[in-house]
Parts: sequence; C-alpha cells; structure tokens
Amino acid sequence: MKISINWLKDFIDIKQTPESLDHLLTMSGLEVEGIEKFEPVKGGLAGVVIGEVMSCEKHPNAEKLSITRVNVGNDKPLLPIVCGAPNVAAGQKVLVATVGTTLYFADGGTLKIKRAKIRGEISEGMICAEDELGLGDNHDGIMVLDTNLSSGTPATEYLEIETDYVLDIGLTPNRADAASHYGVARDLKVLLGNPLKKYGNEELIVNSKDLSIEVVVENTEACPRYSGITISGMQIQPSPKWLQNRLKAIGINPINNVVDATNYILHSYGQPLHAFDAEKIKGNKIIVKTLPEGTSFVSLDEKERKLAASDLMICDISDPMCIGGIFGGLHSGVTQETTSIFLESAYFNPGYIRKSAQYHVLKTDASFRFERGTDPNATVKVLKIAANLIKDLAGGYISSEIVDVYPEPIQHFEVAVSYKNLNRLIGKEIDKSHVKAILNGLEIDIVNESENGFTVKVPPYRVDVQREADIIEEVLRMYGYDNVDISENLNSDYLANFPEKDAGLFRSNISQMLAGSGFQEIMTNSLTNSDYTSYLESLSGDHHVTMLNALSEDLDVMRQTMVFSVLEVVAHNINRKQTNLKLFEFGKTYIKNEDKYHEKALLTLAITGMDFPETWQVKQRKSSFHQLSGIVIRILTRFNFTELETAYVENEAYSFSLSYQHKKHTIGSIGLLKPYIAKKFGISQGVYYAELDWKYIIKHYNPSFQYKEIPKFPEVNMPFR
Repeated sequence: MKISINWLKDFIDIKQTPESLDHLLTMSGLEVEGIEKFEPVKGGLAGVVIGEVMSCEKHPNAEKLSITRVNVGNDKPLLPIVCGAPNVAAGQKVLVATVGTTLYFADGGTLKIKRAKIRGEISEGMICAEDELGLGDNHDGIMVLDTNLSSGTPATEYLEIETDYVLDIGLTPNRADAASHYGVARDLKVLLGNPLKKYGNEELIVNSKDLSIEVVVENTEACPRYSGITISGMQIQPSPKWLQNRLKAIGINPINNVVDATNYILHSYGQPLHAFDAEKIKGNKIIVKTLPEGTSFVSLDEKERKLAASDLMICDISDPMCIGGIFGGLHSGVTQETTSIFLESAYFNPGYIRKSAQYHVLKTDASFRFERGTDPNATVKVLKIAANLIKDLAGGYISSEIVDVYPEPIQHFEVAVSYKNLNRLIGKEIDKSHVKAILNGLEIDIVNESENGFTVKVPPYRVDVQREADIIEEVLRMYGYDNVDISENLNSDYLANFPEKDAGLFRSNISQMLAGSGFQEIMTNSLTNSDYTSYLESLSGDHHVTMLNALSEDLDVMRQTMVFSVLEVVAHNINRKQTNLKLFEFGKTYIKNEDKYHEKALLTLAITGMDFPETWQVKQRKSSFHQLSGIVIRILTRFNFTELETAYVENEAYSFSLSYQHKKHTIGSIGLLKPYIAKKFGISQGVYYAELDWKYIIKHYNPSFQYKEIPKFPEVNMPFR
C-alpha cells in the first residue's frame, strides 16, 4: 500500500523525516517496506525559476540567436542569456534554468547548465521550452507564462508540481483500518501526539430533488448498508494538477475529474465509491441482489463474464450494472458525455466480496478494502465529502437527498479489560491515563471503568480487535515495543485459558504408544461374578453394585477391581496356546458405599510369558517387573509427572508391589500377582500387573515445555582407533 507524505499532511501536521516516519510506523505494526522519492517531473525542476525578460537584442555574430537580459529576482543582477527561440521578446515571463541546474529532456537526454560563451557572448542560464523541462514534446519556442508571480519564484509553484516521498507499507490482512491515508494518520496521531486536522467538507446542501434514484436491497446479508446521492449538471474534464499529483504519487493514472475524485476519496478514507451515469440507470431504480448462475455481464475491461450465483450485483430494473464492491460494467460508467451521476457509497459483506474476487480473478483497490472490512458507519459521511469534492471539480449541483438503506445497524464490539492482565501481558505497568489516551486516540471508547479494569466499545471497522488480548496489543504497539524492557530470562505469558482437556485424545495417544511397545488393547465387561469377592479380603460384598435383573449368575454385579477381568483374558489366551501376552485396558470400577455410588476410571496393564520370541540372534527373555515399570514411568512422564514418590508396600493381591504417589495421592501400583490368585483362573505362569488412576492423571496434567539452545557446532564423529 502506497502512502504519500504530502497527502498525509492534509490530515495531520508532520515535521518528521521520511526515515523517522518509517521507524515509527514499522514499530507500531505498519511495516514500511520502502521509501520512494516521487517527482512528477524528473529532477523536480530544481534550479528552474520564473524570470522576466527585461531586454532582447539580436546576437551580433549569429542571425538566429538573441541576447537577453533576464530578471530572476532575489536582488540578483540581470542575467545575460543567449536564446535561440524565435518567440522570445522583452517583457515576457519565462522559465529560466539557472547555472548548475540539470535538465531532463522529454526525449531522455540531459543537460547541465553552465556559464558559457556562445558565439563570443556570455550566457548564464537557459530560457526553456516545454520539452527541455520534460513537460511535453513541444519545441516550437520557449514557454511564455501568463502569471503575476514575481521573478525568482520556483517553477514548481507556478506549475503546481510538488516533490513527494511515498511510503510503501506492507499492510497485513488484519489492518483494514489502516488501508487509507486517514487510517495511517490516526495511528500517527497517537504516536506523535498531534491532533488530526478537519479535512473534507461534510456540510451538504441539496440544491434540488429532480433526479431521485430509488434503491432496493434484496440481499441484506451481502449488503448490510447502501447509500447514494445524485449530482447533475456536471462537466467531465481533466482533474486539476494537485489531484493528479496526489494520484500519480501512489501509482494511479488520472482519468477524469469524477473518477479521480472517487479514487482520491478511496485512498483518503478507505471507503470505496462508484459513480454510475445516472441517465443509464433504467427506471431510475437500483436493485442490489444476486443473479442466477451463468448470467452474462460485460465488465469495464470489455470482457464478458459468467456470473456465479453468489456474486452481488448492482442492477437497474432490467440489467446488471456492476459487480458490487469489485468492478463496474462497460455500459454504466462515466464517460465524456456524462452530465449527471449516481454516486454509490456502501458496506458489503467481506465474505461475498472475497469469494467473487477469487472467482473472477479480479483484485481491485475496492475489493482489497471490502474483503478486509470497511467502516459500515462511515458511508454517509464519506459520501457527503465526495459529493462536495465532485461539485468543486466538475461543477453541477446536488439533485437528490441522500438515500441510505441500513435496516440493521452494525453495533460496536464490547470488550472487558483488566489492568492486571494488561500489565502482565505487556510485561510492564503503564500509567492508566496513558492507556486511556492511547485507546481514545484510536477511536476506541472507554464506556465503563473501575479500579481493576474497564470496558471499551470498539468500532466495527476494527475487525481485528474483538478480545481482551487485542485491546492490550493496541496499547502495546502504540506505547512502543522498544519501550518495554527485555528480561534476561526468556519467558512468555498468555491470557486465554488452556483448552479443555480432551480425554479421548489422551487415551488415543497412550494407546498408540502402548501399541508401539507391543501391547494389545482389551475391552472387558464391567459386569463380573460376585464370587470373585472372596479371593481378596479387601473386597466386600457390602460394597457390590448389584444388578437387579442379572443376565446370568456369573454376571450379577459391577466389578470392584479390574484384576479379575484381566486374568480372565490372560487365561482365555493361554488356554489357546498364546502364552506371551502384553495387554492394556481403559476401564472403570464401581463401589457402593452407604447408598452412594462411586465410579473410578483406570488404566491397567499386564504382561506374562516371554518378552519376545526366540530367534537365531537373540535368546528368549522372560517378562519382568522392571519391564512393566519402565512402561509405567514412560506414561507418567508423558503427562509431566516427574516428581513422584515411590515405595514398596504390602498388598494382598501382589507377591511384591511398588506404589507411585503424587502429592500424597496414590496414582498407581505395580507388582507380581500372587500365584494363588492366578491359579484361581488356571494360570501357572507369573503375571505382572499395573493399575493407574486415569482420571487423576488427566485432571492434574499440566502442559509444559522445555527449550534447549540450538547447538552452535555440527556433530563430529571420530573413528575409534
């Protein structure tokens, strides 16, 4: 995005150098990617001034040359200048290139003016023709001026030519609010502490109502607001020099006074406009709607396009005239014969504009802004300024009232901010008055304030500022990132809560890890046999959750432990000659205690037999306690349970067992099941069993990250000798 510094000065006083503005804007989030010097005429006519020919005599040694004496002001003596132009005469106001000036000719040549002797006569300057100044191709004679400006006045003042500096800003998609000179000036207002100037005439006088255009918006989702006005009695002609210079500076070619005015307003305020030839609007009616898929439309570039069903079209009673917010039609635009226009200022849904721009591969200045989000509450204000500007440039009069279709006004966003979060996230306490001054300067109103925080109303054009963190970012970028001290220790902070823990995702990740370690998942029935209670003294029939209508005598209660369910699976597989097993299960146990029911989620693991089959390379190795404990430690480490207490404890189910405790809460146990329990299920080989409190593990999982410095040197492997 191109931003002219001279143009910015229409909105705010700026005394800083382009380089200083580069730093200010870049540090505030508007990255300046380059600075370009703009000269409407190459060289900027430096050293060229208005002069008055005081005398003109024939050269004694050359028939076609004249010797003139020219007043160039500043109390300087008259300059003797030898001139070969046939039209030079005493009393003329002319443009003079003084000694030391470099001229850039229209044909590409250059000439540095020096004190010279021409046919024996001294010449200290050059009276210039149009092509010698790079202003055109005419070389019939010198330029004779009709002006009251005094001698010595720079030529740029007479020709209304100004040198400019243009900032090339790499605008990010979220900063739609800064897609204009006014938007950039709004940031500079806070950065520099300078107030904005009142720019543009918003006082609209309706001269008559003899050209009213009815507006009907059928698709209010795609077009929430549509405003317009008519201007009659105009004359289409070239724009004045100042306007042409403004547009040329940012790379836009001037067309005519009306089109140039709409482009000027677009880049001034960020509000795209479109001018229709009012006489070409059939039925004096505009309908904003979508058309059937495949409808033909000839756009301004003379291409016939097939419309998509989602394209928002600006139509009259019979034909489409414009792809809304993107590109005009060939037969409805302003031409040299236009005498009256309907001027459109609207707010279009960004989603519709983005989709149509992609579909038709049309990227225009208007679509660039509409698809990012313009200000829905500024359409009428900008329309008034534009209408007055067009009247000034093209004559004519306002011939209708403003029509404004805005059925559901778009409200400001309300965001609550706490000073605690603001200071914590920025990393520095900023004075509250400074915070409020920044937000007010950015047109973000504070509507409610307390000792601990405040509530703001954010204008809808700030589509990127809808959360507390966004408000804090606005304060920080205006306060200055480089004004916040950097700690010696690298750290970060956040405002958002961690997302809800997804137990299903954790289970899936652990299942994949165990499967990769050779385990197989089992799923057993939560119903079990009440007789199993007698196998362990710690179990009691009083705690059974009994089924009122049991399916069978073997499945008459809910299980109090998962040990027996696992042993049933182990026995089932051993009976089928599968003696080497690694099993895991996510399940639940159920206990009744004083008419209250308790459910507990567990992860159980069991290994038995050989660790892996024997091969010609490796002998068989029995499954071991340490093998299973290593798996348990991997699981707990995965959930950041690193500070654990372990202890060997007595447990009637294990021959020996180890418990894991976290903050004095037992989160797991592991051991070798007692042989007599295994034999109850016909198992004669040792079974190692582990049980983890799955619900507690997930609840107390605290994500954390560790950072390590990247190695400074590449790895070197030295061969052993």
